[in-house]
Amino acid sequence: MKETQHLIQIAREDNVAVALADLPAGTVCRAGDTTVTLTDPVPFGHKAALTDIPEGQNIIKYGHPIGHALYTIRKGQHIHTQNLKTNLDGILDYTYTPNQTCLNSFSAPKENAFFQGYLRPDGKAGIRNEIWIIPTVGCVNTTASLLAKEANKAFGQRTDGIFAYTHNMGCSQLTEDFERTQQILKGLIQHPNAGGVLVLSLGCENNNLDVFKPVLGDLDPNRVKFLVTQEAEDEYEEGMQLLKELTEYVSSIKREKVSAEKLVVGFKCGGSDAFSGITANALCGRITDKLVRCGGSAVLTEVPEMFGAETLLMERAVSEEVFQDEVKLINDFKQYFTKYKQTIYENPSPGNKKGGISSLEEKSLGCTQKGGQAPVVGVLDYGQSVETHGLNLLTGPGNDQVSCTNLVASGAQMVLFTTGRGNPFGTPVPTVKISSNTPLYLRKKHWIDYNAGQLLEGKTFEEVTEDFFSYLLKVASGEVKTQNEIYGYKEISVFRDGVIL
Repeated sequence: MKETQHLIQIAREDNVAVALADLPAGTVCRAGDTTVTLTDPVPFGHKAALTDIPEGQNIIKYGHPIGHALYTIRKGQHIHTQNLKTNLDGILDYTYTPNQTCLNSFSAPKENAFFQGYLRPDGKAGIRNEIWIIPTVGCVNTTASLLAKEANKAFGQRTDGIFAYTHNMGCSQLTEDFERTQQILKGLIQHPNAGGVLVLSLGCENNNLDVFKPVLGDLDPNRVKFLVTQEAEDEYEEGMQLLKELTEYVSSIKREKVSAEKLVVGFKCGGSDAFSGITANALCGRITDKLVRCGGSAVLTEVPEMFGAETLLMERAVSEEVFQDEVKLINDFKQYFTKYKQTIYENPSPGNKKGGISSLEEKSLGCTQKGGQAPVVGVLDYGQSVETHGLNLLTGPGNDQVSCTNLVASGAQMVLFTTGRGNPFGTPVPTVKISSNTPLYLRKKHWIDYNAGQLLEGKTFEEVTEDFFSYLLKVASGEVKTQNEIYGYKEISVFRDGVIL
């Protein structure tokens, strides 16, 4: 990729190319071996036709259809929502046709990489040694926040920090909706970045400790403490005492050399633009492949943003059983849309469209770039923990806060979050923000940690991948803090789909 190019043609099969700057009508551009004179203005990140495209013919980007022409599009025309329509439809039937070339390419001996982490008794490894306060119900949110504030003043310097993760769930919920809340809270309580956890209960909520403790299973009493505020004479005094005990325990744990096979990395995109799939997501795909070759695990979610690219993931299923799980994942989420009488394929947001994304296929083909070429080893339910090393698909929506919380609950010690338009949001774990373009990186350095836009400016994927992977190992080792850690952007949000009493 050279910065002197006006347009980028991503795959040789593409009949469109992406503008590298705001280009006025009449600009003579080149994309690969093709020269084209623009007949319309083409904004930064938007598409121009490289050839005449007859009405009804597929428009190709990333080597795959992203929709079809509503009417004949001439070479040099701007292609966007005014002349492109999705090809997608409802629930589909699929056939397992494994991509053996892709599957076989990951049978080679694994690579070795290491970081300095915190080994936990359950065999997992944390990249931070924090104390987390997890409310069972929203009624004690302020209590949790006040305890975190005072405990950080008193002894937070002996840990990587003491944080309260508040939410508005845990009561007035029924059946599956209630179980989803419990699953997310369980994942946070068991998370390896939390060296110690204080579970804070009101006492009369649906998710009271008599109900919740059996869900949690066996826990180390040195690592996890419980406090029922209705039963405490002074919940602040008792809470501070428990946090002091947790601090004593957590501060005794030191970093040591850990294999990268212990890493679980979640991948998310938000505020995407047309360059996200070309630079930031594609870079993350190479990180996924490298991590998997090191024996580690990657987690991909945002199921609605797999629609239109799902077959590329299905053909990488390691078995027919995993393939069938992928089919169920996709079709169940489509049924979720139709249950509420919502159109499945009206996904791209106003910001996506402004950034040049015209259809859900285009968004999905860019989004799934984060999964690289690694085989899909498993499909997880919402909030389910990663158990199998490799690329896992996680059930959940695309909403930034909800899906990132989902990734953390599944065990991701860090989240790689790509963006073309910017987003300051952060999770309980280091949330590495990756810009798809350099202008965003330069404008929002207090949001963005790494600039994938350099791939449009002469850097190769090979050199940027090595540099970025080295950076991530430094984040994992605690040598580098992410912007969300520095500025305190650390929040959770739980998926809701049910009756509230």
